Amino acid sequence: MRVPCDLSVSHEGTLMTEQVRIPQVSQYGSVDPAPPSKTTVVAELRQNLVDENLAMFQRMRAVFALRNQGTEEACLALCDRFTSTSALLRHEVAYVLGQMQNTAAIPTLISVLEDVEEHVMVRHEAAEAMGAIGDRSVISTLKKFAASPLPEISESCIVALDLLAWVDGSEFEQTDW
Repeated sequence: MRVPCDLSVSHEGTLMTEQVRIPQVSQYGSVDPAPPSKTTVVAELRQNLVDENLAMFQRMRAVFALRNQGTEEACLALCDRFTSTSALLRHEVAYVLGQMQNTAAIPTLISVLEDVEEHVMVRHEAAEAMGAIGDRSVISTLKKFAASPLPEISESCIVALDLLAWVDGSEFEQTDW
């Protein structure tokens, strides 16, 4: 629990507005565990992501700054971070890749889902991100892992498949929300 607690302590007052001190809602409709970095230079943000000595809070700020850019360059910079030693950071990267909905992330997300050595929390988020991107090219991979003995994986794949069916419109009537 050290890292989430550190994040909570680190953002005391940082995520809050100066006037009302309420959590900020991102352009994606989420309240993030850290505000985005002020810099918009992808190379600098990428460097912050790879610096394992940097506080997790600062690395998370880089994640959200890259997400907010929404470019393919920013997406690929995030995809590079699945080598981080932090499962929490890798999970957050998968989550924001789903928010970005950039198809450039699909090969990386498939690799993450297929990696049985990867933390289950990261794999589950990769599956859900694949559904959120909304590209039908991932259906066969999601169907394969919907049969996983790990409920976190199988259920996430089923959710992603249901979302793809809903987006496609072909299964809207059969999908139980």
